[in-house]
Amino acid sequence: METKQLKWLYLAILSLIWGSSFILIKKGLIGLTAIQVGSFRIIFAALFLLIFGFNSLRKISRQQWKYVAITSLFGTFMPAYLFAIAETQVNSSIVAILNSLTPLNTLILGIIAFGIQFQKRQVLGVFIGLVGCLLLVLSGDSSSGTQNYLYVLLVVIATLSYAINVNLIKKYLHDLNSISITTGNFAVLFLPALIILSATDISQKIHFAETQHSIFFVMILGVLGTGIANILFFKLIQMSSPVFATSVTYLIPIVAFFWGLLDNEMLTPIQSVGAFIILIGVYLSAKK
Repeated sequence: METKQLKWLYLAILSLIWGSSFILIKKGLIGLTAIQVGSFRIIFAALFLLIFGFNSLRKISRQQWKYVAITSLFGTFMPAYLFAIAETQVNSSIVAILNSLTPLNTLILGIIAFGIQFQKRQVLGVFIGLVGCLLLVLSGDSSSGTQNYLYVLLVVIATLSYAINVNLIKKYLHDLNSISITTGNFAVLFLPALIILSATDISQKIHFAETQHSIFFVMILGVLGTGIANILFFKLIQMSSPVFATSVTYLIPIVAFFWGLLDNEMLTPIQSVGAFIILIGVYLSAKK
């Protein structure tokens, strides 16, 4: 299959996987704390990748390891915890929509820190996207009727973290294969996540059925939504561009929205308008 066709296939698969991730986080939070969800997500992904990709670590040079460590912090460690904490107060559909800010932040950081070229239309897209984001923030969470500004901000920070990650990979790790990058990321994060998990009360409640069910959902999230998806995502970055790769967030909210409907989540009219505006902004900023 040609690269042009393959990148669209990767984009579709990632949309389905990551669009389902938000509901898996929500299910994980039923029997686990946000910190436990984030830790288990990293641990399961790390175990999967180290089993199947351990030999790929040999391809990482000593100089590249520092960038692998940095990208693990911004691309996995911070978002894993931030998204889980945010979903304790904001419904999964809203979190998925706010995740669409990633391409906008990728463009902004690419211009400021990495010197990528841009067009006026892309800048317009950034401002439109920010307007949509503000509408979502000001409308609050429809499931609780409260204004969870702080928790919405955590999602925005996570998207900034993703944006830093994809620009770093494109600039410093473009010649390293995706399996090596992903396995290297989780090799770095495995021990810290294990230490954080052990500091929680997981040993006291792991025998409860509710906790075990939540761990099962997070295991799916870690292996499929983090381990396998990251390999595909890094490959997509390398064969296309950071902005195209992060445009996977076009389709993620659609998948997440349908999962949310099945789980009795609803958007208010204002939130629906805000979501639509964000997607217009993302489209304008990512379109060549």
